[in-house]
Amino acid sequence: MSLSVPHAKRIPKWKIEEVEYLTRLFKEYPVFAIADLTGFPTNQLQKLRKKLHKKMVFRVSKNRLILRALKNAGIDPSKIEPHLTGQNLLIFTKMNVFELGLLLDKYRAQTYYKPGEVTDKEIIIPAGNTGLAPGPILSTFSKLKIPTRVQGNAIVIAKDTRVAKPGDVVSEELASLLQRLGIALKEVKIKVKIAYEDGIVFPGDQIVLNIDEYQNQLMQAHLDALKLGSEIAWPVPEVLELSVMKAVRQAYGLAAEAGFITPETAEYVFRQAIMKALALAAEVSKHAPELGLEVPTIQPAKKEEKKEEEETVEEEEEEKETVSEEELAEGLGALFG
Repeated sequence: MSLSVPHAKRIPKWKIEEVEYLTRLFKEYPVFAIADLTGFPTNQLQKLRKKLHKKMVFRVSKNRLILRALKNAGIDPSKIEPHLTGQNLLIFTKMNVFELGLLLDKYRAQTYYKPGEVTDKEIIIPAGNTGLAPGPILSTFSKLKIPTRVQGNAIVIAKDTRVAKPGDVVSEELASLLQRLGIALKEVKIKVKIAYEDGIVFPGDQIVLNIDEYQNQLMQAHLDALKLGSEIAWPVPEVLELSVMKAVRQAYGLAAEAGFITPETAEYVFRQAIMKALALAAEVSKHAPELGLEVPTIQPAKKEEKKEEEETVEEEEEEKETVSEEELAEGLGALFG
């Protein structure tokens, strides 16, 4: 009596070769992305593949084979597996994930709306010769309320006509007419689910940076770092220069308050004393106008420019110092404590 032994399930050769190929790609390229192919036209994918073939490798494969290749390449598939649903496109590259995101985001393609899809834009059928011969299609124009006339052996649209607004559902008649007229208005792009680099999984919506905003953030961070560095006198040339300038201003201010006179501080000390005296005089004149104290006021700075032919421009400025109410109050405070 012979016992029958079940034969091991034979794995097709193409699957083995596909896993081996994907494994090589996962090992060769430090960055890869998984994109959703739902609704993305095959012809547009071919154009994208041809356009970017020097920067990245595209591969459409079975989800189970992708998981097997990830394991073979030493990549933990646990964070990848939840995103392997539906039909997916693998994108391999040696760029970082943010360069990849920006590049893919720039590529937009136009295709036709299908019946039942919701339009995100206004659809206008332009006036002019359609090149279509009169026939049953005239009823489609009539149903969509598009004014037409027959000229020669062609249908002519009388005026630009809006046939849909954002949020409208595209009817079967409209979808058919748009294709007949060659009007492809639906914008499509690669929808990245996730991107992977150095063991980190990035959500697809986080790999497209707003460059202007990012630059502004960097500039603000640089300014904040300089401010902090100047406060603590961080010992690097660009920060120390700011720290020294700040220390000089503070030293002049302190010398002016303390009345410490040196050749460098005399101007500041005398200016501070004059301001305090003027502040006192202004306050006294309010309460004792009979004393006849007059506080000088400031006239706006004037600039006179004289320009003569074949001569350089000379500018003359006359400036007089003014005393603001805040400065007056500050001077009184210093005098009377």
